[in-house]
Amino acid sequence: MEIRVDCYSGYRGEETPRRFWLDERRIEIREVIDRWLDPERRYFKVMGDDGATYILRHDSETCAWELTFFRET
Repeated sequence: MEIRVDCYSGYRGEETPRRFWLDERRIEIREVIDRWLDPERRYFKVMGDDGATYILRHDSETCAWELTFFRET
């Protein structure tokens, strides 16, 4: 499944996901629940406008995004 992420970059230059697409389906992010780093990746646990919880992973070397977790409410 293809994922595309649209981000907001604040005054510190840190990108935060605002919406993403799973294939053709657009999901607005209502809330960033949590975020954490490892040496090569950033993770964002978010709640979508569909009420589901997602974990998005961003690889800083390749700039690629992946969906690593999904849970419906």
